[in-house]
Amino acid sequence: MNFKWLKKYMPRGLYGRAALILLLPIITLQLVVSVVFIQRHFEDVTRQMTRALVLDLALLKVEIDTAGNLIEATARLARLSGPLQLDITLPAKLPEQRYTRSLFDLSGRIVILTFEDRLPSVAAVDLVSDSHAVILWMDTRQGPVRVSVSRERVSASNPHQFLVLMLFVGALMTLVAFLYLRNQLRPIKRLARAAEAFGKGRVLDYSPAGAVEVRAAGNAFLDMRARIERQIEQRTMMLSGVSHDLRTPLTRLKLGLSMLGDNDEIREMKRDVADMERLVDEFLAFSRGDALDDAQPTDPGALLREIVDKAARGGRDIALGEVDVQGPVTLRPMAIRRAVENLVENALRYGKRARVSVASGKRSVTISVEDDGPGIAREQREKALQPFVRLDLARNQDRGGGVGLGLSITHDIARRHGGTLRLGESADLGGLRADIVLPR
Repeated sequence: MNFKWLKKYMPRGLYGRAALILLLPIITLQLVVSVVFIQRHFEDVTRQMTRALVLDLALLKVEIDTAGNLIEATARLARLSGPLQLDITLPAKLPEQRYTRSLFDLSGRIVILTFEDRLPSVAAVDLVSDSHAVILWMDTRQGPVRVSVSRERVSASNPHQFLVLMLFVGALMTLVAFLYLRNQLRPIKRLARAAEAFGKGRVLDYSPAGAVEVRAAGNAFLDMRARIERQIEQRTMMLSGVSHDLRTPLTRLKLGLSMLGDNDEIREMKRDVADMERLVDEFLAFSRGDALDDAQPTDPGALLREIVDKAARGGRDIALGEVDVQGPVTLRPMAIRRAVENLVENALRYGKRARVSVASGKRSVTISVEDDGPGIAREQREKALQPFVRLDLARNQDRGGGVGLGLSITHDIARRHGGTLRLGESADLGGLRADIVLPR
């Protein structure tokens, strides 16, 4: 049997699932105990007590039926009502409705059924008029007789006490279990927060605690975080060192080429040197920003306005679109600035117009850069995010080529924030739409 449809109704959080694991068995146990014990036990007790009352009522009917007249019958009833603890009225008027009981009066159903089975002369039973009494009418030779008896004669007294005790003990045990479970879940939540923060480029203080398994997972996370940080540091140092060392031979090449004159081959070589120089500059800028930039609360709208104003002052056709963001977002401002500037540079290199916008959701913030250029085919978008990839067939090379690192660096920056870079098509401008999706 497939129960996948239940997933959408199940709690998604750890506390919710733990509460479900705690409450479901307790509630099920209480329901089973209520049905099996309360119903069967109290029904049996009610049936036995009602049968005892039936014997008294049968004696009462015999005394009335054997009396010569109504006066004699009344005298006999006066003599019996005290010892039998019955309130007797003779003659009496029968009610319009034969049996009346409350919908929630489960033991009352047994009382009525027992009277019907054991005392055929019963004409009517009323369990509603007085909740503390059973009122019944019997047919006799002297006419209908009305008998009122305490409800305690036919039902167990205070049956609700067991329910109250059961509910109280169940609630107490649930509270104790929840408090204990919360202490066990707190280290797991701390580990989850530390892992989530590290995925967004932040480092939180974390020390393993809790059960042995949780401590093992926490130590493994710390080891993994340390290895990743060392790898990032080594990569940054390598990029910075290699890029810095390449500047000296590039300078010599530029000087040598400038002294060789001017022809097609020399211009092609100068273009290659310029591409290498841009590559080195991007490596240096990326490694410097990755090493120095720290996550901090930042207003994405203000950051985008600065980027757009800077590009507009340079004579570029760029506009700031919709800015829909509530409050600051924790991110690395220098890295995000570099990522957006890379997208803006690509947009204005291959298109004539560009537009930058930002939208905020419940769990993420999306920074969008759109252009009116040729765009990127759907089957090539994933490839375009790889480093050193230049889609010559998809982009206009007359506007100058890049070194194939712009989208790759932007994608890497987004992933360091726990987000991603998505490429699509601009609905308004018709060119490429690049979305940097960052978690809040």
